[in-house]
Amino acid sequence: MRVRYLPRIVAVAVAVGAVAAASARQAVPSVAAFDEERAFADAATMVELGPRPLGSDALEANRRYIEEQLRAVGLEPERDEFTAATPIGDVEMANIIARVAPRDGAPTGTRIVLASHFDTKLFEGLDFVGANDGASSTAVLLELARVLAAHPPGLAVDLVFFDGEEAVVDWSDADSIYGSRSLAARWQAAGELESIGAMILLDMVGDADLQIPREINSTAWINDVVWDAARELGYSAQFPETPHAIMDDHLPFIDAGVDAIDLIDFTYGPGHSYWHAPFDTLDKISAESLGIVGRVVLQALPTIELLLGG
Repeated sequence: MRVRYLPRIVAVAVAVGAVAAASARQAVPSVAAFDEERAFADAATMVELGPRPLGSDALEANRRYIEEQLRAVGLEPERDEFTAATPIGDVEMANIIARVAPRDGAPTGTRIVLASHFDTKLFEGLDFVGANDGASSTAVLLELARVLAAHPPGLAVDLVFFDGEEAVVDWSDADSIYGSRSLAARWQAAGELESIGAMILLDMVGDADLQIPREINSTAWINDVVWDAARELGYSAQFPETPHAIMDDHLPFIDAGVDAIDLIDFTYGPGHSYWHAPFDTLDKISAESLGIVGRVVLQALPTIELLLGG
């Protein structure tokens, strides 16, 4: 049963199951287990690598770091390699995928995807280290990997680290989100998209002045669950009801019929001046913001699992 096509049933399920779901979330230790300082250290490690644009040695070092951190908690990273046709020619890219198995006795078949991109925008002559745009969301996803490996979820979770999110020249349908377009197409061809019950994409989630609006291209029911989770944890100020539209790595999956949302703070610095600029440095993000986003995702997962039959 696909939640995407049953909005009224979902609304009823949320209302009827609210008390039970909230109780289940409060009993799950994973929310408190999210270590925001450890996530910030991950972001710092990635920033220290310097700019990480497509095909660079620094990007490969970033990729290896992600794989090392996943293996350290017993997960098996897979390199999803592909060739991307870009405005500067064909470029070899590789997403990273790792699956967290559900706890013993949990239903099998349906899975949840948590995702981020780890590349930085290619700029000639600009030292763009992407503390927020690339490192912050990847750091949160790595810490989520640690928490979920220690506290197995109710449904399988795929952790996906996308390569090639950034445009090589100028953003367009053909020059952007290379990794997500490739993976969505591969999984669709293999018949693997139908088992994805929900996808949560993280992007630019480290802003010290965190404000994540509701992304209007996203699936409403998942947004509702996440915003409820933020309210329960006392983070309504960081998750306002403001609508905003963003083109990002979730769109190829939404276009293919997957329920997905994008958690992104796209008001970064005065007049959005820190975005794609040399100002996107470690001092502009905070461990607190990483912790807020990580805990909200963990708080939301049991309700998402419940609605998906987990």
